[in-house]
Amino acid sequence: MNLDRFVQARRAAAALGALVGTLALCTACVGASTPGTTSTGTGTVVAKTSSTGTGTGGATGGGATTTSGTGSTTGSGGGTGGTTGGTGGTGGSTSNAGSNTCLVRYLNGTVGASQGTAGSVYVNIVFKNLNNAPCTLYGYPGVSFGKGGPGTGVTLTQVGAPADKNPAVAKTLVTLQPGGYAYATLQIGDAGNYPSATCNPTPTTYLMVYPPNTSNQLYIPYTSTACTSSSVVTLHVEAVQAGTGG
Repeated sequence: MNLDRFVQARRAAAALGALVGTLALCTACVGASTPGTTSTGTGTVVAKTSSTGTGTGGATGGGATTTSGTGSTTGSGGGTGGTTGGTGGTGGSTSNAGSNTCLVRYLNGTVGASQGTAGSVYVNIVFKNLNNAPCTLYGYPGVSFGKGGPGTGVTLTQVGAPADKNPAVAKTLVTLQPGGYAYATLQIGDAGNYPSATCNPTPTTYLMVYPPNTSNQLYIPYTSTACTSSSVVTLHVEAVQAGTGG
């Protein structure tokens, strides 16, 4: 009886030991698999971090693109500034003309000093301020020949092409004090320089003059011969200057 109990006790102990060993082995298996899972998880996290990092890089790149786009827009704005600056330049001419441009009704126009050269004559168109306040002139007058007018019984009409601008004199703002003068030199080419069939010459009686930056004309008596053909330009005018020109 005692021997049987001893044997049974040993068997129970052996079975218990086997069970404990099995449990220990399973625990070791579980413990061994955990780092793998953690490693895989870490790898996934790293992959996500890398992906996120790439995404962030992409976003940064996108931001750079946006910044570049903004810069381009600013450039366009500059262009726009450059274009507004150009428009502003045209406005600058108006500004240079001053806000007190001489009105035709307060100007007297005459032909002043003249000088002849081969094939041309140079005359000064002189403007006098008849007003009791200063006024300004800036740039080129418009000049053309006229035929008819007072004392002829014929309505005054323009003959031929208007004067081209001669840039020999720089444009400057000229202030005419009350009773003051400004002038512009006009070159008149000889109509005889051109074939009659091309020029179709005719006598003229007036110079029709628009003072700079005005829309009304002065009619200045001046007899000459002009080409009626608008394709022949015999007049060239300089910008106004202070004084009478001699």
